[in-house]
Amino acid sequence: MGAVIEASGLQRRYGGPDGLLALKGADLVVERGEFVALVGTSGSGKSTLLQLLGCLDRPSAGSLHIEGEEVSQLSDEALARVRNQRLGFVFQSFHLLPRLRADANVALPLRYAGTPKVERLTRARELLERVGLGDRLHHRPSELSGGQCQRVAIARALATDPPLILADEPTGNLDTTSGAEVLALFRELHEAGRTIVMVTHDPEVAALADRRVHLEDGHIVRET
Repeated sequence: MGAVIEASGLQRRYGGPDGLLALKGADLVVERGEFVALVGTSGSGKSTLLQLLGCLDRPSAGSLHIEGEEVSQLSDEALARVRNQRLGFVFQSFHLLPRLRADANVALPLRYAGTPKVERLTRARELLERVGLGDRLHHRPSELSGGQCQRVAIARALATDPPLILADEPTGNLDTTSGAEVLALFRELHEAGRTIVMVTHDPEVAALADRRVHLEDGHIVRET
């Protein structure tokens, strides 16, 4: 299958040499097609680890390979390409642009990749239909429910067909019914072969994953 992520000795310190060491030497391998949950209490380091895996932050020490390429020392421009082409992000707060319609939000990663407008809007429509929002193409985020906004965000994460989806508490702002619908989508994506790494503090959400990586006080302490 091959590893999508290989992290070795990842550390993240905030505030200089004597600052807070939020992540204390994490080692993690994620194989292609796996569904991995990063679990732990607030302050355990799970979101810090996800930020590093998503190239949204740089480690203070250690190495990170994505699809075999060492990315921790890449330039900002090269990291932006990695995020655009290899990673799809789903956040707790959706991070949709409020003035854009659903299809334009989904098409954004393709716009940054230089995809022609007609092609990217066609892809956006297909993805919104896939997540059950084919009748909401022209709605703005303010005209959608929380669960619908998260499904738009999932469609956007799939826009460039990345090998890895990263999700940070994707059901944290949703009611029970909407959360169940979003989790069903993640199950479908996983069954279709997607590699997913998800941060959650909810044991029921974590139970969906093949593997649960438990963090405490900045350390990976066990896997189940």
